[in-house]
Amino acid sequence: MAITLPPLPFAYDALEPHMSKRTLEFHHDKHHKAYVDKTNELIAGTELADADLETIVKKAKADGDEKLFNQSGQVWNHNFLWQSLRPEGGAGPSGDLAEMIEDAFDGADGFAKTFKEEAVGHFASGWAWLVLGADKLEVISTHDADTALVHDGKVPLIVLDVWEHAYYLDYQHKRPDFVDTFLSKLINWDFAAENLAAAREKQRKAA
Repeated sequence: MAITLPPLPFAYDALEPHMSKRTLEFHHDKHHKAYVDKTNELIAGTELADADLETIVKKAKADGDEKLFNQSGQVWNHNFLWQSLRPEGGAGPSGDLAEMIEDAFDGADGFAKTFKEEAVGHFASGWAWLVLGADKLEVISTHDADTALVHDGKVPLIVLDVWEHAYYLDYQHKRPDFVDTFLSKLINWDFAAENLAAAREKQRKAA
């Protein structure tokens, strides 16, 4: 079972003017696809040839297979990224998610400040995440292809790609503007809430 490139969950021009059709065509159709193709090349004829993507990422990490981890991790991160974006996003969290953001960051403004500091302050390529920790929400960043998926005690809820290919065509060197736009116009709080609900249900069953 080969790993496949999922289509974007929105039209290529759906995020304009905040993220251009040209950026998404390059980012999804070139960068993301290249990671998918390389992952399939690396798992062909191995015990992972028929494995699902999450299994591949976790096994590569556990085995210290850096080449496979880098490629498959990037596939997983990008799959998660597209779901973290939505047209007319950024309205703000609600329900349990809003309550937990209030507890962890003193509200949505506190979250935005913390997330922006982490995303902008992250040196070089990587990812900024909102995750569920042991008992509260946290903001973290990971370098290169590293993914919150393999960090024990961290459940990814939302992510932003801070590799330059994610924003350079639209924002050039202005990563702070890109992060601001994500937080105010593009973040998919519904996706984060769904991930939180699933994680808390899993925790409840394991208790």
